[in-house]
Amino acid sequence: MEKFPFRINTIRTDRGHEFQAKFHWHVEDLGMRHQYIKARTPQLNGKVERSHLTDKREFYQLISYKDDVDLEAKLWHWENFYNFDRPHMAFQGKTPYEALKECMN
Repeated sequence: MEKFPFRINTIRTDRGHEFQAKFHWHVEDLGMRHQYIKARTPQLNGKVERSHLTDKREFYQLISYKDDVDLEAKLWHWENFYNFDRPHMAFQGKTPYEALKECMN
């Protein structure tokens, strides 16, 4: 949550086992709503699925790591590159940060 320059009101997930009771109540305890997308509708989760594909192709397939600490450090660098330096076609060649700044102005 501290990475976002705005308050998160709702988190929407699919119905995967990782998003059941423990996750659901944790989100609620943080003051956010947790909503499930409609069952058997992966198209409603398209942006997330596309993001996972990009992560797989441009990050996970290209790195090696020693342990969780090493992976976390490399993931931090990837997230910063992805959000602040990597142009995205969905944003007409802008970075997510640039697109967000435009929306907030």
